[in-house]
Amino acid sequence: MDWIYEPWPWYVSGAAIALIMLLLLLVGKNFGMSSNLRTLCTICGADRKAEFFRFDWSAQKWNLIVVLGAIIGGFIASFLLTADPAVHINPNTVQGLQALGFESAGTAYLPSELYAMDVLTDPKSLLLLAIGGFLVGFGARYAGGCTSGHAISGLSNLQWPSLVAVIGFFAGGLFMIYVLFPLIFS
Repeated sequence: MDWIYEPWPWYVSGAAIALIMLLLLLVGKNFGMSSNLRTLCTICGADRKAEFFRFDWSAQKWNLIVVLGAIIGGFIASFLLTADPAVHINPNTVQGLQALGFESAGTAYLPSELYAMDVLTDPKSLLLLAIGGFLVGFGARYAGGCTSGHAISGLSNLQWPSLVAVIGFFAGGLFMIYVLFPLIFS
């Protein structure tokens, strides 16, 4: 039963994602996680305050099941199917992160220096989380979708704007890691 604690090979996960995308295409649906935030805001009454939230949210109920499945699947994978909570990353990356003050690099899935409860009392960490959250929200709205929507659904539909968005996501990520990240944490 040790196989149950091993990560799935890329070709199994990739085939599963491709199958789901094919099924969604056949029934005329588009996948994306950020659209669920819009649906949830509308359900909570945001449609009374802003035009953007005025739409038939009941047509998106199926996508809320995706969120529920992601939460339940993440819980099962993390607490029942994970023997080692560490992410296996390149030793050079671990060394570089530890030089920036991330002692938990390579030993935990999320760095405790950014995601522990005591971070909520650190003004610098709170500011970084707020700015990052704003930029992700703004970017997803401006790009017309999030990374999962564009990279999985949009590219599967051969949409040119999704290719441009994915290139932008990767360029922004590289800029953050190689330029801004060392400036912020050095």
